[in-house]
Amino acid sequence: MSFYYYTPSTPRPVKGGIRSQSGRGREKSWWAERWMAVLDGFGMGARLDRGRSYARRGQVVSVDVGRGAVTAKVQGSRRQPYLVSIGVRQLSPSEWERLAAELVGRPAMAAELLAGRMPKNIEELFASAGLSLFPGRSGDMNTVCNCPDWANPCKHIAAVYILLGEEFDRDPFVIFKMRGSGRDGILEMAGLHLEPEGEKAMPAEPPQPLPADPAEFWGGAGSGAPEAAGTAEVPAMAAALPKRLGGFPFWRGGEDFMSAMEGAYQAASPAGMGAFLGEDSDEDPAREDSGRDKKNL
Repeated sequence: MSFYYYTPSTPRPVKGGIRSQSGRGREKSWWAERWMAVLDGFGMGARLDRGRSYARRGQVVSVDVGRGAVTAKVQGSRRQPYLVSIGVRQLSPSEWERLAAELVGRPAMAAELLAGRMPKNIEELFASAGLSLFPGRSGDMNTVCNCPDWANPCKHIAAVYILLGEEFDRDPFVIFKMRGSGRDGILEMAGLHLEPEGEKAMPAEPPQPLPADPAEFWGGAGSGAPEAAGTAEVPAMAAALPKRLGGFPFWRGGEDFMSAMEGAYQAASPAGMGAFLGEDSDEDPAREDSGRDKKNL
């Protein structure tokens, strides 16, 4: 009986790699937890742990999610990154139609999808149509990596698995895309794709030139810019708009994206308020340097 032993190797560091954000105090959504449960059920064991270590170090160079396939590049110990491919069986058009027919009879679930939320009982919809949203076994995914490791999935594939789970946490409908469609696709098949009311009834007005008279521009309030601007205040919630948009796909920073944005907004709001009110800051080093330059002229 022959045994093969591979000496553990140290991967080459990657500048700007995609870093896993797990373990940073973030609560995972149920679908991200479900994905990890699926992976644990495949019996990957230590390979999943090594993949998690690769993902946290930022060894994944790129990830591209397409319909029925995921391609990625993962930097190992060799000069060239390894090429990873994960194939997922796409549902056929007739299978998507079965799902749409089941959705018609579930108005609460349809409302959740229309609102851009993944229903907690979405797997029941797939089960009622005799299908599965998540892969049921490892054979449901065709994984390939050009690394020399004989194990499949290897740590490079496992690292991509980890990042996919985090992407599902950010955008749960990525799993729909991997299955061959999307949220809008199934809603359209179910006849639930709603067009904004009055969108076609209101014709677009032709563009008008800006008035040259400042009083007319500011609505007859003379120079009026300060009064027309209304009141200003620091928002009660920092980074409200980025929070509505969600996390950045496959974030490459070492710090959590939303935490970084929230800190930046919290620091910028008082500075913006000061600029709006015309307040000078004596603590701005850039202004101090500018003043010294003027004195030296």
